[in-house]
Amino acid sequence: MSGRASETFDYVIAGGGTAGCVLAARLSEDASKRVLLLEAGPRDWHPFIHIPAGFLKLLDAPSVNWRYRTEASPHTGSRAINFPRGKVLGGSSSINGLVYARGHASDFDHWAQAGCRGWAYDDVLPYFRKSERYAGGDARYRGQDGPLDIVDYDEKPEITEAMVAAGRRLGYPVIDDHNAAEQEGISYYQMTRRGRWRANAARAFLGPAARRANLVVRTGALVERIVLEGRRAVGVDYVRGGREYTARAAAETIVSAGAVGSPQILQLSGIGDPEGLAGAGIEPRIDLPGVGENLQDHYAARLSWRVIKPGASFNDRARGLALGAEIAKFIAHGSGITTYSSGVLAGFLKSSPDVANPDLQFVVVPGSFAANRLGALDVDPGMTVGVYQLRPDSRGHIRATSPDPKAPPVIQPNYLAAPKDCDVLVAGLRMARGWVGQPDLDALRDGEILPGPDVESDEALLDYVRAYGSTVYHPVGTCRMGGDAMAVVDDTLRVRGVADLRVVDASIMPRIVSANTNAATMMIAEKAADMICGRSAPAVPESRGLETN
Repeated sequence: MSGRASETFDYVIAGGGTAGCVLAARLSEDASKRVLLLEAGPRDWHPFIHIPAGFLKLLDAPSVNWRYRTEASPHTGSRAINFPRGKVLGGSSSINGLVYARGHASDFDHWAQAGCRGWAYDDVLPYFRKSERYAGGDARYRGQDGPLDIVDYDEKPEITEAMVAAGRRLGYPVIDDHNAAEQEGISYYQMTRRGRWRANAARAFLGPAARRANLVVRTGALVERIVLEGRRAVGVDYVRGGREYTARAAAETIVSAGAVGSPQILQLSGIGDPEGLAGAGIEPRIDLPGVGENLQDHYAARLSWRVIKPGASFNDRARGLALGAEIAKFIAHGSGITTYSSGVLAGFLKSSPDVANPDLQFVVVPGSFAANRLGALDVDPGMTVGVYQLRPDSRGHIRATSPDPKAPPVIQPNYLAAPKDCDVLVAGLRMARGWVGQPDLDALRDGEILPGPDVESDEALLDYVRAYGSTVYHPVGTCRMGGDAMAVVDDTLRVRGVADLRVVDASIMPRIVSANTNAATMMIAEKAADMICGRSAPAVPESRGLETN
């Protein structure tokens, strides 16, 4: 396009979030290749990014968050639900709750069984390990010298220890590491943290690569479209500082803008369902109807109880003189509640003995939140158990509404549209009540705050879930990997029908993983980098072929 400044790189990466940072770092390891990373948001300089508990202040921060909202749905009380996505270098790894959880081994075996060759658990395990620096784990499963620092809780709150005891009383397994041989059971969450500070993808991966002459990182760069010459991608058009640019890719163009941004960029480029594109005022170029479809996310409901023991709840420790003491702990020792993630104790459990693998995730926090919203602590002390179904059947979509890249797309997750999702989530609420109701917590907790003891029938519980549930920020699947007509990328993550174009991020997941999604997103980018460069997978010590269902 005339008037655009143009330059050429070997690889152009559209999106500087989790996957983009990993890719840029790994591809630039080859000094003969020039790599450009484009990110619409700013550098990760916001102070609350780096203080772990600061994520509570970033869930609606316009400087680092796209602040999307879903379309209203009758299945969730006709509400528009906040849908945060990171708009900053490091993407959602810069604003998330720091939880590191991979998912169940069978998740990846099911990808392979669905036709995604090379994506079984034994294929992806080397790439989880490659990223990790986790001290003390089983080296057959865990990495110990990667760039991403992962740490355990060094303080175990009284409430969560009581929950461990209560879980044992109920017969739930208690395990040390849900990212190793077995996921099922109760364990403490692990955090992406280096010392007292958050370890986001920008710090962990781009930081060590920052001085490479062949790596260029540009923030404040909004990608408008992929530049196509026939059925070949040759780069991207973008705007930065009010000026228009074209970045040409001599080797490949890679879209890594996440489950919302990647399908939107493809659609803005004329790649997608022709009828839908034309309806949005976009000229159709490549007929690929699956772009933006298959949206999956975890939808959570939260239960909370009043805590009667002084000092046991975070609510007591987050105000007044107690907060001053916590800040002093952070400054002096890098410890205390300001270093905590969004979850303290995890439960990966089955809703029924008939289920082969855990289908519910529980998040136990020794604190309660105002009006059932994360980000604002309740005035009085409490505790919270969040519950979500791990493998939802409901599917939604992302659709561009205009040729304008600044116009937010339609986001319709269709939460709870599938009856099974409703049944499993209601079963999870009952399990949470039974867990917290054990005598091990009698000296700590009092009455139920939310949804309250009067909400008892399955119908009433489901009404509560519909009216007050929310996303836990795990959207995936909108550029699905596969070999059928609705797949967007093949098993090498190449966009079907377009040469020299790949999508690399959480949008390629055929089915959502059974956990938080950031760890799996890093794995995808690690594996993609080796595929792009023609490298073999790293070795795994004593690879054992874990038995999965």
